[in-house]
Amino acid sequence: MGRPAGGCFRLLGERAARKGWEPSLAAALWGPAAMTLEEIHGQEPVPAGHDWMQGAGKALHELLVSAQRRGCLTAGVYESAKLMNVDPDNVTFCVLATDEEDEGDIALQIHFTLIQAFCCENDIDIVRVNDVAKLAAIVGPSEESGEPRDLHCILITNPNENGWKDPALEKLKSFCEESRNVNNDWVPTITLPE
Repeated sequence: MGRPAGGCFRLLGERAARKGWEPSLAAALWGPAAMTLEEIHGQEPVPAGHDWMQGAGKALHELLVSAQRRGCLTAGVYESAKLMNVDPDNVTFCVLATDEEDEGDIALQIHFTLIQAFCCENDIDIVRVNDVAKLAAIVGPSEESGEPRDLHCILITNPNENGWKDPALEKLKSFCEESRNVNNDWVPTITLPE
């Protein structure tokens, strides 16, 4: 279920007019289904005390471990962009992660906006995580070099034609759908368990 395109294009034109930008520049930066940084940062995550929020954090942890074990995990902004360009049909889930020091990184925020637009257009569920260190503890360093990897964007893929039915993935997809339908939150923030 994607975002209604008409509203997105209308908002895109309004944003471009407010900024005094040419519509083509705004489209290049935002794409038709993206939100502005102000809109994203204005969203408050559901308090972690809610059972379904805690369940989503646990499900994300389980999904990351399972996907890495199966070889279905791609980490890194550039690696993810390459994969989405080459094989977008096999991307099933996206995690965008930042820390406080990343909030001022405009280049990273532009990459996030473009990734979000691509995911919205291709019905790929997306969540945000505000703790890269917790992700690093789950995913670990690169298996090839042992070096820390870029965990700002993680994609979960489904390489099998039959489809990979992971209960954690199904729970996260339900969480994302509920966030969209109930809270109008297209990129919900998940808190990973300790």
